[in-house]
Amino acid sequence: MNQVWAWFAAAFVAAGFVGQPSCLAGEGWRAGVAKVVITPEQNMWMSGYGSRDHASEGKLHDLWAKALVFEDPAGHRAVLVTLDLVGIDRPTSVDVCQRLQTKFQLTRDQIALATSHTHTGPVVGENLSSMYFFGDDERSKVKSYTERLKDQIVDVVGQAVENIKPVELKQGLGHATFAVNRRNNREADVPQLREAGELKGPVDHELPVLTVRDADGNLDAVVFGYACHATVLSFYQWSGDWPGFAQLEIERRHPGTVAMFWAGCGADQNPLPRRTVELGEDYGRQTADGIDEVLTQEMTPVQGRLLTSCAEIDLAFDDLPTQEQLQLDAQSDNRFIASRATMLLDKWEQDGGLAASYPYPVQVWGIGKDIKFVILGGEVVVDFSIRLKQELESNRTWIAGYANDVMAYIPSKRVLTEGGYEGATAMIYYGLPTVWSSNVEEHIVSTVHELVESQKSAQSSSNN
Repeated sequence: MNQVWAWFAAAFVAAGFVGQPSCLAGEGWRAGVAKVVITPEQNMWMSGYGSRDHASEGKLHDLWAKALVFEDPAGHRAVLVTLDLVGIDRPTSVDVCQRLQTKFQLTRDQIALATSHTHTGPVVGENLSSMYFFGDDERSKVKSYTERLKDQIVDVVGQAVENIKPVELKQGLGHATFAVNRRNNREADVPQLREAGELKGPVDHELPVLTVRDADGNLDAVVFGYACHATVLSFYQWSGDWPGFAQLEIERRHPGTVAMFWAGCGADQNPLPRRTVELGEDYGRQTADGIDEVLTQEMTPVQGRLLTSCAEIDLAFDDLPTQEQLQLDAQSDNRFIASRATMLLDKWEQDGGLAASYPYPVQVWGIGKDIKFVILGGEVVVDFSIRLKQELESNRTWIAGYANDVMAYIPSKRVLTEGGYEGATAMIYYGLPTVWSSNVEEHIVSTVHELVESQKSAQSSSNN
């Protein structure tokens, strides 16, 4: 865990905890927000479903990249970027973060890239690389789009930095109930089960809300999260799915506001029923209703310091396939298994073998004295959210998935043992060599706890 402490030490110094006087009374938070359209300029291959067989056919509504730069009373900053995308791969994330670090004097722990996981967005980089079958022309479009996206993210953060001004941050908690555990409820049965109050399986229906208001009380930004797949739609038009509709509805109801969505631990959660635009719009309205209910209540001001820390851990795989097994898989009638095997054989030849682990990102932000914001990579199942909210001592615990690098599904030990799509077979489409080890949940959760404890130690030191 040396990387944890190295990154945290950098954040500790950057936050002004060493050799700095305490904040003067009256000093407060500052923030800036900006957004930019990231809808592809041409029709290209869409992400999200292995059944896709041609490029996009126009748009339902635009896709967006949005940036919130906020700064605590001591001058320590964090940058949250939200993206209407199914995911981003590690090379894209690393490049963007390095550029942001250089251009804006940030450390890696101060940057979070959160995707909405809309299944009607474009392919980005090598994300879900075993799922797609297209030619060189489409591959060139993906590369061009990815390069343009990286430039746009850096630019929109720059705009947010330019817009920084004194603000008041407040937080509250709403609810929305359309997410259903898809492992425990057949899609066709959901309307009847819901009406009878007989839906099964763990869910997280909390709707965390953070508001940013300027000195005149104007609502500059609403940041919110929810644990549910963005899979209402599966056609060939660009859209942000239900999170896109939710953001549009919030901005319609509150002119001049930028709505920003981060996806929670919804890897095993679906918006059900689904498959129509009307349902996507309805879930967007339900989300906006939940947020408006929070806005009408007394929200809690964010007070205290901003703490940022992160780690990249070696998340272990189970037993790796042999070269002989991959050669057999490359001849499989299942084109996804064959595609993955071919990619892994190429990697074997290049590297002399396969890596036994994956560099997995874990991030924790302490936003004031009340909020612990845990930011995880990959498609994280809801068990992580439920467990961490129980274990972390915080008035508000937010758990995001789909952030910084969406490399695979991240199952709990329970889901890993049960298997199925989230526990096993989804690894094929992400191009990873096998399932995760049985220690996957404990390794991630223990890292979160280490980061939280390191922040407590830093906070205690700053108060002495």
